[in-house]
Amino acid sequence: MKRQRVLAATAAGALATTFALAFSSGTASADPLERKADEARAELLGTASPAMIEEMTETFGISATEAYDRLAVEAVASELLTEVPETYETYAGLWVSDDAEEILVATTSEADAADLEAEGATPVLVEHDLDELEAAAAELDAVEAEGVYGHFVDVESNSVVIEAADDAAATGLAEAAGVDPELITVDTTAEAPETYFVRGGDAYLINNASRCSVGFAVRQGSTPGFVTAGHCGGTGADVTGGEAAPGVFRASVFPGEDRAWVEVGSGEQLQNVVNMYSGSRTVSDANQAAPGASICRSGSTTGWHCGTVEALNQTVYYAEGTVYGLTRTDVCAEPGDSGGSFISGNSAQGMTSGGSGDCTSGGTTYFQPIGPALSDWGLTLVTS
Repeated sequence: MKRQRVLAATAAGALATTFALAFSSGTASADPLERKADEARAELLGTASPAMIEEMTETFGISATEAYDRLAVEAVASELLTEVPETYETYAGLWVSDDAEEILVATTSEADAADLEAEGATPVLVEHDLDELEAAAAELDAVEAEGVYGHFVDVESNSVVIEAADDAAATGLAEAAGVDPELITVDTTAEAPETYFVRGGDAYLINNASRCSVGFAVRQGSTPGFVTAGHCGGTGADVTGGEAAPGVFRASVFPGEDRAWVEVGSGEQLQNVVNMYSGSRTVSDANQAAPGASICRSGSTTGWHCGTVEALNQTVYYAEGTVYGLTRTDVCAEPGDSGGSFISGNSAQGMTSGGSGDCTSGGTTYFQPIGPALSDWGLTLVTS
């Protein structure tokens, strides 16, 4: 698949700044984003666990110092995901560079690009703003098509990527939805996605039959429970065994979304950790990670695996129905990992939904962001 960045007459290279130099130099920061990153790094030095830093060095082949730098950049990018769209009407998305030395922000305005550069970001001039791309993706959501596996807004290529069995299926979807073909990139290398079922992170049984995994501990008022994948069980299904406490599915959504919350007994102890299968990761908040950020997943079939966020708000066409708003990652997973935790740094991200490939050859995995479950059902993430 070609993912060629669309640039205006001004070359992106001419606008680029060396955003990360201050992280390792120890010199005073000159711009706002560098100062934010320095503050984030100082906080991480006191809070990041040695196990997390070791994991980062192994996953990305970097030093401990570089791991702290990467986490600091990712923390700033997470903040910018909410701040930048409110400031720039020409905003077209942001992402962390492959080496995590830059936060790239796409815009359709040269004036805004100059402003972003002054703030310390690396601006990229593009043709289409994020509103236009998301509107096109919404048009695709309204149409069903054979041979299409999903679609998502790819901010790096400034296009909507349609994953399909062949070009004809993707073109047919775009034409049926009336979407400008200039906004579309076609990926025919993708595999048909499947939901991950049967077992997962800290395993639990549904109605003494299938198994899934706990996502994160939550409370609804004083009622304890946990979030998981919606395809694991419908409302009223019983959690009857496994490693998790017995409970009942109080709410479940699938397809459309893939989220559920399970109530457990009032005396059950809730922990703000994720099982790493060689220790545990503390959960401190639910700040959304930006594209390009590091992320890890826990599941009982394949254990603990890490990678990066590839895209937000992907539509996925499962055999059981279409699911909207998933996050795309290059972390591997296999059947049995459903419902398990996706976490970036110490920030809860969501619950494993499905994907393609495996942990031998690699693949693509999608997760349901945790935010809608928390807000729609009045849940509070357990962080202490």
